[in-house]
Amino acid sequence: MENRIFIKLTEDRLSLGECYQFVQDNSCGGLALFVGTVRNNTENKEVKALEFSSYEPMAVKEMNLIAEKALELFGIEKIAIHHAIGNLEVSEVPVIISVSSAHRDAAFKACQYAIDTLKETVPIWKKEFFEDGEVWVNAHP
Repeated sequence: MENRIFIKLTEDRLSLGECYQFVQDNSCGGLALFVGTVRNNTENKEVKALEFSSYEPMAVKEMNLIAEKALELFGIEKIAIHHAIGNLEVSEVPVIISVSSAHRDAAFKACQYAIDTLKETVPIWKKEFFEDGEVWVNAHP
């Protein structure tokens, strides 16, 4: 699986180009990308910013497990899963997942599997900041 998985958990700004370049492969006709962005509202409340925190050793381990499982389940060629931690403003990017495969169907399915599983199992927590306060959301795992 070496050179087929690229996991990053960082306080730096994420790079769509870096994720795309990693998965690009001449044997692949399908590349799927998911880019999560900080939106400006939640439940009719204006969001000012988000803060992401994590238990980094476990988060990286879980992200690797997701990537390995995606390779196994969907027969994809490569996968990159990058997540930002720290403070992010509206329109900034907290998560990018990129996948390549011989055909588009596997790339789409693996990309969706990766983001859905990440949200369920990876110890990354999000705090939303509003004009009138703040709240932790998705307090799992």
